Amino acid sequence: MTKLEKLHKEIVACTACPRLVEWREEVARVKRRAYRDWNYWGRPVPGFGDPGARLVIVGLAPAAHGANRTGRMFTGDRSGDFLFAGLHRAGFANQPTSEHRDDGLALKDAFIVAAARCAPPDNKPLPEELARCAPFLDREMALLPARVLLALGAIGWNAALASLDRTGVPVGSPRPAFGHGAEVLLPDGRTLMGCYHVSQQNTQTGRLTPAMFDAVMNRVRVLLDGKR
Repeated sequence: MTKLEKLHKEIVACTACPRLVEWREEVARVKRRAYRDWNYWGRPVPGFGDPGARLVIVGLAPAAHGANRTGRMFTGDRSGDFLFAGLHRAGFANQPTSEHRDDGLALKDAFIVAAARCAPPDNKPLPEELARCAPFLDREMALLPARVLLALGAIGWNAALASLDRTGVPVGSPRPAFGHGAEVLLPDGRTLMGCYHVSQQNTQTGRLTPAMFDAVMNRVRVLLDGKR
């Protein structure tokens, strides 16, 4: 078992946040009508992707009826539909869809992590819950050879900056502000980029369009390979 696999086993077994444990298990028990025949995952969700990834995507948290149901980041919901279609267009995923853990999806040179590993009520983890989960993010990122960190949304951005600070990569003061397309060259040579979150709230209102996401991914590709 690799260090990453051992860490993921530890993540899945975590019960550190009573509110989140109660919520994720209640959702898994009650279920949504459309998924009543599903055996919900109902546990913390570890990262997913290529262990040799140069691109690490930092998300917010599992969705109640997405990753909390399927057990894989961004799998089984509209946010994941948008994200994986975009990653497929950019050459980081072998297929544009993600329905369940055994659907054949594989990421190439990309890995997805999150600020929180349990589905939170209203998609809003509390500060103390993010703090308890932070060591998992630090340890996971330390095991990945990332050159570009792509933060989805302000919470992903702040979680990435905090992780960098904790692990000895100073980001300066004042901290760089989040923005779609924001780009920060870090002292260790890596790059932090910002992208609006792929939530339905953003993608269905046009705040984040496929073209906007593709532009960010094109920049990621340039940073990784120097190619357009």
